[in-house]
Amino acid sequence: MKLGINTVLFKDFSLRDVFSAVQKAGYDGVELSAISGMCEHLILDNWQAQTAEILSLSKQYRLELLSMEVGTTDSSRLEKAFAAAQGLGIPVVNVGPGGKSDDEATLKESIAILKDRAASAAKFGVILCVKAHVGNAIYNTVTTLRAMKEISDPHFGIDMDPSHVFRAGEMPEKAISEVISRVKHIHIRDCPDGGPSPGSPPAQTCGRGKIDLFGYFEALVKADYKGPVCLEVIGPALSYVDAAIIAAESFGFMNACLKKLNAR
Repeated sequence: MKLGINTVLFKDFSLRDVFSAVQKAGYDGVELSAISGMCEHLILDNWQAQTAEILSLSKQYRLELLSMEVGTTDSSRLEKAFAAAQGLGIPVVNVGPGGKSDDEATLKESIAILKDRAASAAKFGVILCVKAHVGNAIYNTVTTLRAMKEISDPHFGIDMDPSHVFRAGEMPEKAISEVISRVKHIHIRDCPDGGPSPGSPPAQTCGRGKIDLFGYFEALVKADYKGPVCLEVIGPALSYVDAAIIAAESFGFMNACLKKLNAR
């Protein structure tokens, strides 16, 4: 599996600065953040103008473009995201499910929207992934399985983020086996407690919190998962040094886990 990092961790810095830090930390690739209002390293309204720069940085720093995070399921924005993913050779576009927890009406709506957006992704040859998200309609393993059952499109996949499942009161290292058949992407970070917040950015550093991330990687290796695993740390903007510390420490932890498991 490839270890990557969502560029949202370096939200205040240029893509060149991000790629430089990510390469030095040891990662295999990046997930480009295109999240409106949070971090738009990839500006979807004018993505064509960035294509040459992004492809050049990817080649120069030897970092694969593993995925893109958009967040929203807005159809017009996702059409641009799918086109950009196709143009840049990015295989996976990640979104959140929307809606609210334990509300049947919004769960049905969320699944219907995701089914429609997956059909759009298919036209561009990319995969739309959704993750269980605290407070949203799809927020735990039960609701994730519901989406998996109702959306059979091969261009729909699951982004299994252990931090959200952990905050839903589950054990991610056990829950992953129930959804792994459709998992195409992993967002990863640690958590200091059961939330609902994931904690400060430093507290999300892999290895610092209470999630059994070694057990989670062990389950991924056992299932022969081959997709991207991308660190996604959110919160207030950080200094370049502080962001780089989180990136490097998290890579060291994840890399050590995979080496211990003879998977890297």
